[in-house]
Amino acid sequence: MSANVASGLEMPDSTEGKTRKRASNPKVKSSFASSTIARVLIAIPWIGFTVFVIAFGSWVFAITIACFAILALHEFYSLVREYRPLVLAGLAGSVALVLTASSYGPKQLLMIIAATFLFTFILTMGRRDRTYVTVSLGVTLLGVVWIGLALSHAVLLRELAHGGGLLIGVVASTFIGDTAAYFAGKLYGKRHLAARISPNKTWEGLFAGTLGSIGTFWFVGLYQDWITGWESVAMGIGVAAVAPLGDLFESMIKRDFDIKDSGGFFGVHGGVLDRIDALLFTVVVGYYLAGAILLA
Repeated sequence: MSANVASGLEMPDSTEGKTRKRASNPKVKSSFASSTIARVLIAIPWIGFTVFVIAFGSWVFAITIACFAILALHEFYSLVREYRPLVLAGLAGSVALVLTASSYGPKQLLMIIAATFLFTFILTMGRRDRTYVTVSLGVTLLGVVWIGLALSHAVLLRELAHGGGLLIGVVASTFIGDTAAYFAGKLYGKRHLAARISPNKTWEGLFAGTLGSIGTFWFVGLYQDWITGWESVAMGIGVAAVAPLGDLFESMIKRDFDIKDSGGFFGVHGGVLDRIDALLFTVVVGYYLAGAILLA
């Protein structure tokens, strides 16, 4: 999805030569243009939908987030199915986290995590075949914390004062930063960022994505009277810092299972996890940064 943070080495000269040749190839340019058009056509209605549910807020937003949690968990548990995750426990725990965040705020989330842990263990006791039982517990709870707990923070962020504007700022800066990183990497990328985890990510993409994220949040802040320019820049820096890590995290898991996309829900954009991997990190940081910067 987005740029990533890790050490990397400059690509060998021969690889750079091949990259330049591919970039100048008319067929490659045509394929790139077609892919870009397809991405834009799919993205437009989803952008409208996202703005609508954020603006509406309340139970509509919470239920929408719960549905995306279910879809993302389905992709993740399908990916790790050989380790026999306890899908019911993961889905129940994640949905409970999202709905609890909407109804009761952050104070009860730890209780839901504890209850999910216990429920997961109880379900393992009912299995006749306890092969991979420790790994089953691990991947189940990883899904709950990675996806369910993160998405509950999207609800918490929306519930803050000016939460709608804050969440739109986080989402916009995450996705525009990702888009800037994608195009900069495709057009100008030469230096690997994290070749062993995500070989298509480059330092050039990281730089462009960082500028895109910070600039987007600053631009959003221009139309809000409750946030200063420096506060907008600080929020943008926070998003830019962790969005690449969110993408790297999912890339590492996909590399472990040797797959390119987590699913096909968004067509050429890939699966739900492929689209929200950076958001699973940025909404968490956005929530706590907003509390520290704006509500201090």
